[in-house]
Amino acid sequence: MEDLDKWKKAGRLAAEVLEYGKGLVKPGKTVVEITEAIEKKIEELGGKPAFPPQLSMNAAAAHECADPDDNVVLSDQLVKVDLGVQIDGCMSDNAATVDLSGKYKDLIDATKEALELAIKEIKPGVEVGQIGKVIGEVIRLRGYEPIRNLSGHGLGKFEVHAPPSIPNYDNGEKTKLQKGMIIAVEPFATPGDGLIAERGTPRVFMQVDKKPIRDPFSREILPFIESTYTGLPFSRRWLLQKFPKAKVDFALRQLTSAGILEAYRPLVEVSNNVVAQAEHTVLVEDEAVVLTKL
Repeated sequence: MEDLDKWKKAGRLAAEVLEYGKGLVKPGKTVVEITEAIEKKIEELGGKPAFPPQLSMNAAAAHECADPDDNVVLSDQLVKVDLGVQIDGCMSDNAATVDLSGKYKDLIDATKEALELAIKEIKPGVEVGQIGKVIGEVIRLRGYEPIRNLSGHGLGKFEVHAPPSIPNYDNGEKTKLQKGMIIAVEPFATPGDGLIAERGTPRVFMQVDKKPIRDPFSREILPFIESTYTGLPFSRRWLLQKFPKAKVDFALRQLTSAGILEAYRPLVEVSNNVVAQAEHTVLVEDEAVVLTKL
């Protein structure tokens, strides 16, 4: 596979940073200070974020991303730490759950076991629905529900979400894994209904189209987005490090409305029940190679 060493390095760095980030999740810490420390560590190790690191809490499964004025202080939350690293567009994606309440060990263990057993299924020719079947069965045997409308995904060069989709239950999908694919497998488990919906204010964005835009703020900020993030997700907070708040918020509204950017709102479990997550990036070979493993 082309640039395999870079893919492996991206995975190794993500694993190291995830371990570092988990250690920062403690009562009294703020979400924004942890997020910025994670980003700094990625840069120090010679990588770049594949997407904005996210600390999604309690019923939020994903896409909770810190803002500069984020004053959330950790106390007893269930925190999903989700981060990725890219090296020249070769990327990784991994996540783990930290329980500050002490109540959800079995829920977290369900996602870990589901991930471990799903990885054992991975090899060329395996249908992705079979991976989902294993994940769903493990989670349900422990008395929880998999999140059925969230899935793992392929990873491509400068592409965080590429085919194939890796379901978290048996959806009957017959797409087969091919040797050399790189995929992110990410079981989510909940004692709730097992579905998520978009709620809240988006803080993560990604450019999905190129077209002219008339207003001056957008015309100033869009070239920066194109050249800096190269089609990968970015956070509002990153833009606020370069541009005034009024310009950023106006441009984000205009560019999203024009279909140039896609906005990603937090994904919250529909019954407002807690969610746990585990995730690895895996290279499909005759025997699965976990790239995000220390």
